[in-house]
Amino acid sequence: MSHKLWFAKGIVFVAAAIAGLGWLVMSLWNWIIPPLFSSANNIDYLHALGLLVLCRILFGGFHGRGGWHNNKMHRWHNMTDEEKEKFKQGMMGFRSRGKD
Repeated sequence: MSHKLWFAKGIVFVAAAIAGLGWLVMSLWNWIIPPLFSSANNIDYLHALGLLVLCRILFGGFHGRGGWHNNKMHRWHNMTDEEKEKFKQGMMGFRSRGKD
């Protein structure tokens, strides 16, 4: 498969995912929020997309799939076997603290 075709399929997939998430946000908002709060109104599709972007900015950032998850895995892979065992023993002690 050529790179141009692969790239075009990726663009179409991302656009479809954004459109689907926008519709999902709009549907969930209109189903849940107005019945719960009498002053809340239904939102349209563009407002749902804006809400989706706002939530992404406030709670997810725009750092992609990376973030702190990859750093922790990278740190784990760089540990020696002794360091991994010490970490596991520390976690086992942490789990048993609440069982007293």
